[in-house]
Amino acid sequence: MVGKSQIKLIKSLRQKKYREEHGLFIAEGRKCVTELLDSNLKCEAVYADDFGIMKQIAFDCTPVGAAQLKQMSNLKTPAGVLGVFEIPSEIKPLASGIALALDDVRDPGNLGTIIRLCDWFGIPQLVCSVTTADCYNPKVVQATMGSLSRVRISYVDLPQFLANDKRPVWVADMDGENVYESTLPGEFILVMGNEANGISAEVGRLASGILSIPRFGALHKTESLNVATATAVLLSEYRRHHP
Repeated sequence: MVGKSQIKLIKSLRQKKYREEHGLFIAEGRKCVTELLDSNLKCEAVYADDFGIMKQIAFDCTPVGAAQLKQMSNLKTPAGVLGVFEIPSEIKPLASGIALALDDVRDPGNLGTIIRLCDWFGIPQLVCSVTTADCYNPKVVQATMGSLSRVRISYVDLPQFLANDKRPVWVADMDGENVYESTLPGEFILVMGNEANGISAEVGRLASGILSIPRFGALHKTESLNVATATAVLLSEYRRHHP
C-alpha cells in the first residue's frame, strides 16, 4: 500500500526544485523503466498497477491501484508502471572526442529526442548550457525511451566551457557552410542553438566554423528546421565521414 505522503513526494518530482531537493526523478512505461533498471542508475522504487507488467520487470515492484498510479503519473494516460530513480552525482564533460553541445534548448521533447539521437549515433557526451531544459524532467525522460542512461550529460557555463576546451567549435546556423560540402573533423564540438533564437552571440564568437543544412524545396519558404531534426541530419552526416 502506498501512503499519501509517498504519492505527494512522487507528484512533486514533476518540478525541478523538488527533483534537486530530493535527488530523485521519475520514469514511466515498461520500456523506459526496464532500460533504466538495466543501467548503473540506482532505483528507489517501482510501482505498477498491472500484474502482467510486474512479471516482466526484474525488480520488486510495489502494486498500486489504477487511481493511485494516475495520481503519481505525469501522463494523461498512465503507462502501467512508474519508477523512481536517484539523480547521479555531477558529471564532468570529457576533454576529447566529439561532443554535442546545446545552447539554451528549452523544449523537453527536443532535448529528449536529442539525447536519443546521441545514443543512436554513438555520441558519448552531451554538454548543456545551464538554461537548457533539465534532462530529468519527466517529459525529457519519456522522450529518451531509456537512452538517458547511455549518454554522458553535463550542465556547464557553456561559453566558459567552449573557451577553455581545445577542440574546434562548430555551430549550426542558417548562414553557415553547406554540411554536405564540408569536411568534418573527427574531434570537435557541435553546438545547436535555441529553438527561436539560435546560437547566442557569446557562443557564436567562439565558433571556428559554421554549419548549415541547405534547403532543397523550390519555394524556400520554410524558415528553419526543428532543432532535433537538424541535429539528426548533422550527426548523420558526421557519421558518414567518421563511421
